[in-house]
Amino acid sequence: MNAGVRADLPEAPVATRRLSDQLAAVLAGQVASRQWVPGDRLPTEQQLAAAHGVSRTVVREAVHQLEAQGLLRSRQGSGVFVADAAAHQPLSFDVSVLESLAAVVQVVEVRRALEGEIAALAAERATRSQVAALRRALAALDTAVAAGGDGVAEDLAFHRAIAQATGNPQFQQLLGFLEQYLREAMRVTRGNEARRADFAQAVRAEHHAVVDAIAAGDAAAARRAAVRHMQHAASRLVAGGVLELPVSSPVSTSAPARRRKRVSP
Repeated sequence: MNAGVRADLPEAPVATRRLSDQLAAVLAGQVASRQWVPGDRLPTEQQLAAAHGVSRTVVREAVHQLEAQGLLRSRQGSGVFVADAAAHQPLSFDVSVLESLAAVVQVVEVRRALEGEIAALAAERATRSQVAALRRALAALDTAVAAGGDGVAEDLAFHRAIAQATGNPQFQQLLGFLEQYLREAMRVTRGNEARRADFAQAVRAEHHAVVDAIAAGDAAAARRAAVRHMQHAASRLVAGGVLELPVSSPVSTSAPARRRKRVSP
């Protein structure tokens, strides 16, 4: 436990990674490398804080993350222990996806595959009250952006509302899981879009197209609108000069200039 958090992981160019995320990655690595084995008791919260040069709050948040992943378990009055290997492993992505915009775009591609089907199911199943909730979520997003906010929280809430409209709670949970990998990247994305009026207008139009298709009960149109929105989100990062991707990238196209022209009239 003599390696500090900042020395163990590179900084993320997307944004400064939360210290709790960095510490969680360090502790998970120590479990994976068998420095600690199932049944071992971790140092106390105070000892971990001192060893890594962070606050006890950071330690607590990191431990909570690893408990949620099933790597650690707490015993009241006894401490935190390395958990036995679970028969069913929780969904988890390599923490390296937080280390660069290019890697985050790969997660965006995963989300794109989900969002299209989520929107299609929402179009088939949404009740009138759920459609009304979608319009309220979209209005809240528009209001936040108009007031000068980044709209990240409202954007995430909007997509959660679409997932809720499917009537399948598993989609909500899955999107909630992905949010931890996308939140900081979304700040970069929305910041990029806010710098150009054409980007901001395109994003708003894409959101409204998704809602209109869901409200109309048109599953095919909802799917197309949701996928197009996710594709254009990645393209705007390239067009805005935030991200450079090789032609072989999953989000690039054989004619990148043509895609940029559609997104940036």
